[in-house]
Amino acid sequence: MIDKKKREQIISLMNREVVPAIGCTEPMAVSLCVARATEVLGCQPAHIKTLLSANILKNAMGVGIPGTGMVGLNIAIALGALIGKSEYGLEVLRDVTPEAVEHGKKYMEGDRINIGLKDGITEKLYIEAEVTDDNGHRAVAVIAHDHTHFIRIEKDSEVILDAPLNQKAGNEDTDDDCQLTLRTVFDFATTAPLDELLFINEARRLNENASRAALRGNYGHELGKTLTRPLGKGIMGDSIFSHILSATSSACDARMAGAPIPVMSNSGSGNQGISCTMPVVVFAEENHNTEEELTRALILSHLTAIYIKQSLGKLSALCGCVVASTGSACGITYLMGGCYSQVAYAVKNMIANLAGMVCDGAKPSCALKVTSGVSTAVLSAMLAIQNRYVSNVEGLIEDDVDRCIHNLTRIGADGMNETDRMVLDIMTHKQQCR
Repeated sequence: MIDKKKREQIISLMNREVVPAIGCTEPMAVSLCVARATEVLGCQPAHIKTLLSANILKNAMGVGIPGTGMVGLNIAIALGALIGKSEYGLEVLRDVTPEAVEHGKKYMEGDRINIGLKDGITEKLYIEAEVTDDNGHRAVAVIAHDHTHFIRIEKDSEVILDAPLNQKAGNEDTDDDCQLTLRTVFDFATTAPLDELLFINEARRLNENASRAALRGNYGHELGKTLTRPLGKGIMGDSIFSHILSATSSACDARMAGAPIPVMSNSGSGNQGISCTMPVVVFAEENHNTEEELTRALILSHLTAIYIKQSLGKLSALCGCVVASTGSACGITYLMGGCYSQVAYAVKNMIANLAGMVCDGAKPSCALKVTSGVSTAVLSAMLAIQNRYVSNVEGLIEDDVDRCIHNLTRIGADGMNETDRMVLDIMTHKQQCR
């Protein structure tokens, strides 16, 4: 069993990375930054200027904003200034009302909002909001590294907070001590005292609720609904596999379309939180696993995703569903009765299949990618439990599963940077041509 100090560090890490969120985390983080700057200014801004990293802009352009029926950053920024509360974190727009949306639309008409790219930075998660009033007062807030991590706050000439751009979010010493391996992740999930792990069941509650609520509306491309209808059942069957796909994609449909439904996120992404949770929950329920087994499987799934993100970073050119689905593959393998070696086999199978899936921003069609990832997770677990896995003579795979993971994250964090730039160029020029 992992010693108590190490367990406490891992639990602290998970409590920072597995948090509730309403709406896509990138526009919500921009809204949060604007809300904090507005609070510092002390009045409704006359003008708002935001400078964003390319990855933030890419992930915020085409996604629905909860409770508004609208898409994109302008309404998120307007509502951040008008009704946002920074104390809510990624639920910053929790108090949105129809009246607030109408106010936000009028605010946008005044040409008060300016959005641009931040030049000269390599940080992929960067948000800078500058708000000014009619009397020349200004306030600035900057978020970097993590969706809720402020590194600079100032009002007029007074600097309230100033942390280096390269400073990590959270407790730096604790994070350094909590560098993980897959073996550590597995041992923690399977041997830690159960009462220390029960917090993860809130992810089950929130994400199951989101999945069910999604079926009561018509959200996004309605992939989840399609899979539950006669057409979907006629083609896909009425099986554990189809239930996993429909439950997971339903929650994603709703979230990407801007439904005001809270989900439990993972590593700054609601879709990752959904993908770490729903496949594991559905499989456990239909496989008649115990509540303890489900709890431990959820820990294994979520912590695997956090581990992969430690070397990949919060935002990259690699689609987050690759990471989250790898977590759920581990959780499902464990629920099948798998040991550590078989969980490692599942990871290798996932990397061999999905490495290189491109992130082209947050949007309703993310449900399609999530479903691709989750379906691969089930297939990978099925092979792994039979001791079938991609060998070290194939592609990115090595004998050491942790080296496989780092091969994947090297490609996502470094190798695909030019891909990231091209994706953004295509997206921004497409927008200009409309």
